[in-house]
Amino acid sequence: MSEFKIQMPKLGESVQEATITKWFVKEGDRIEEDEPLFEVATDKVDSEIPSPVDGIVKKINYQVNDLVPVGEIVAIITTDDDDSTEQSVENVKVVSEPEKPKVQEQKAQAEPVIVSAVQTTEVIPDETSHETKSSRFYSPLVLSIANSEKVSLSELESIQGSGLNNRLQKKDILDYIEARKTGKVTKAPSAPSIQIKETPAPAKASLSIGTSDQIIEMDRVRKIIADHMVMSKQVSPHVTAVVEADVTNLVLWRTRVKDEFGVKYGEKITYMPVFVEAVARAITEFPLLNSSVDGYKIIMHKDINIAVAVAKPDGNLVVPVIKNAEQKNLVGLTKNMNQLAEAARKNKLAVEDYQGGTFTITNFGSFRNLIGTPIINQPQVAILATGSIEKKPAVMETPTGDAIVVRHKMFLSLSYDHRIIDGALGGAFLRRIADILEEFNINREV
Repeated sequence: MSEFKIQMPKLGESVQEATITKWFVKEGDRIEEDEPLFEVATDKVDSEIPSPVDGIVKKINYQVNDLVPVGEIVAIITTDDDDSTEQSVENVKVVSEPEKPKVQEQKAQAEPVIVSAVQTTEVIPDETSHETKSSRFYSPLVLSIANSEKVSLSELESIQGSGLNNRLQKKDILDYIEARKTGKVTKAPSAPSIQIKETPAPAKASLSIGTSDQIIEMDRVRKIIADHMVMSKQVSPHVTAVVEADVTNLVLWRTRVKDEFGVKYGEKITYMPVFVEAVARAITEFPLLNSSVDGYKIIMHKDINIAVAVAKPDGNLVVPVIKNAEQKNLVGLTKNMNQLAEAARKNKLAVEDYQGGTFTITNFGSFRNLIGTPIINQPQVAILATGSIEKKPAVMETPTGDAIVVRHKMFLSLSYDHRIIDGALGGAFLRRIADILEEFNINREV
């Protein structure tokens, strides 16, 4: 009999660990190839991991709710063939070569596991506090270096990270230590606007819980959303601009063609694909809105990947991405949007469906809300909120004079990162989106 070692797969470019949320088997169970083995969750996506082989589950190394680093051996399956050589399965693919422990060890060192300072038991010396509470993530290697070089938690928090989402890398802390030794810095030269401070939440001090009150623990997804929203407000100075758009032509066009569109393409046409089309077109004229900020550097993205917020039946929010939106016509955008929305509601989105977004749209109008001030989806620099479309009286110029007529109108609100987008640019971009929607061709063919 031979053994297959099932490793925690890498579920995304920036994902270093995942939480096991469910086991479909127990030790001693027989499992067939492609049957679900266990379920994992990251801050990007939930996924079922299938078994790559037929066999018997010999060993389960981690339990439900365990946070497992990428590449760690999660389980061992024995097979009935005569090959006695142990083999490993990485990223849920069978590796035909024998396991090479040294290579695995080197790989683990090259990709350090990212953990929260709250979760580690190591204490970083601090002149004013002996706690290690932080909402920032540090690898064990960074924490070890900080301990050995007597870098306090407050210093660690102030160092500008070069990794994803300001994540601190080995090079960052070594550069800081070297600069501190030479007297060039007394603390890391990070921007004050993104420094995370250890301040107690005022709400806790005044919180009063009655005997009839119900306490609900946040689920994993809600915790991730909460942390991400707080981080976004800490990182980006938000400014929100609002315009009202007359979308009468768009409403009349959709009313006229929606049945024909459904018959011809087998898809339901909503307003969202039109909004995506308008945003993509406006971004081609205002490319700075399709960027990210890395410290004091601006990263201009070539591809226009529009993320669209979708509410799931459980009340949580996911944001799948329409890739290269500027290259797709309205039919392509509609098919792409409907497919992603359906997959999101059924928890069938793949990892790549979440990745690469450069701009986000959230539809407050789906809940009949008129207007909203959305929070930027980091590391993007802007987000558009679309309000409910309503009939309103409006004054229009006619050949015989002004007249009051009924028009279909909606509010568009844009929240943008004031670090790189000024009011003139943000306002012009938002006005351009409204103009594109107002100029929609009522005679457009489907």
